[in-house]
Amino acid sequence: MAAAWDSAVVVRPPLRRRLDLRGVRAVHVFTAVVGVAALITQLTLTIRGVDVLVPESGVIAPTPVRIVRFFSYFTIQSNVLVIVTAIGLALKPDRDGRLWRVVRLDALVGITVTGIVYAIVLAPTLDLHGITGMTDKIFHYGMPFLAILGWAAFGPRPRIDWRTLAWSALWPVLYIGYVLLFGGTTGWYPYPFTNVSVLGFNQVLINGALIVALLLAMGALYRWLDSTLPARP
Repeated sequence: MAAAWDSAVVVRPPLRRRLDLRGVRAVHVFTAVVGVAALITQLTLTIRGVDVLVPESGVIAPTPVRIVRFFSYFTIQSNVLVIVTAIGLALKPDRDGRLWRVVRLDALVGITVTGIVYAIVLAPTLDLHGITGMTDKIFHYGMPFLAILGWAAFGPRPRIDWRTLAWSALWPVLYIGYVLLFGGTTGWYPYPFTNVSVLGFNQVLINGALIVALLLAMGALYRWLDSTLPARP
């Protein structure tokens, strides 16, 4: 009996480690809950046609079209990636693997660039109020803050190598291709700087290349920080 008890004491994680794991999980759970709440709220408003930005014709698009458009925003996709990775880390804080590293980096880079581009380019052109204004702030300010804070404080790191950085470019490249294809088919573009009808195909391609370059540059910054900041296993 004594031998079994001693063995249990030896293999039991230290109190500090258990408290750290609880803190890690709490931050990631909070991030996921905030993101899911904002996502469901705004999606519900979109489905109901409430607080939807109506084109100049004054006609609200059918519900399936509004849903597809909702998930066509880079902002929404970035927030979804943050939610997915937050849930993954809440369940297993030391999660690893090649695909996981790429998704995690895409989430960090995507949400960071979302916040920067929104604050500099898009925010001055919008005047949102009510629930939509609140979810907008969560998507563009709250979630970037929580995602960056969670990574900086808890990692896990190191996780970012050059191969991970290279693969992380696949998502933004596919996104630009999707925007061009979807916009060319339907005439709707999620952002002013992707509107081929106004800017022309060549300019939108240049804008897309700049966005991809910005994402890669941000990914390179995260890679440098990943190797410089203290390891978080």
